[in-house]
Amino acid sequence: MGEHKRPKSRKAGVDTGFSAEEKAKLREVAFEAIRSRCLGEAMPEIIVDSPGLKAPGAAFVSIHKGEELRGCIGMLEARSPLWQTVMRMAVEAAFADPRFSAISSDELDGLDIEISVLTPMQRISDLSEIEIGKHGLFIRKGFSAGLLLPQVATDHNLDAEGFLQWTCHKAGLPEEAWKDQDVEIYVFSADVF
Repeated sequence: MGEHKRPKSRKAGVDTGFSAEEKAKLREVAFEAIRSRCLGEAMPEIIVDSPGLKAPGAAFVSIHKGEELRGCIGMLEARSPLWQTVMRMAVEAAFADPRFSAISSDELDGLDIEISVLTPMQRISDLSEIEIGKHGLFIRKGFSAGLLLPQVATDHNLDAEGFLQWTCHKAGLPEEAWKDQDVEIYVFSADVF
């Protein structure tokens, strides 16, 4: 099995201390979950003995085919062991992202899987608190909410205001909604690999 790792032109996020072996194990879990579901097979047993991967964790899984995004779904709260969160989010990203058709078996060999393990969210009150390259954003207003991972700002050369506008758009809000008094803005970071 290949690495299924998306090459990075620029580093975004933070290093949370996962070893190369732990990152490889999470990529293996994600790929095997997608492959098994795609082929209609049972998920193979994968031994996870790392305490860090067994601890509750929040994560997003992004799937690319070449340069094209093919799915991205995640869990904002650390409710389950990290490896189980990654396994579930990989399947959701591959087969349940409403923006894309489900991954097909003939795409399996060309998939790049990117995992973003999230840090806890912090509410902010000023745009100067956003660190491009380190922070992702989560915006909520009423029943509307949107999230963009840290790598989105660096991949698209966004400044803090542009990043806020894109996050508002993702939430289905007007681009300037981040200035409204009743908008909640949160920053978080992620270990992206």
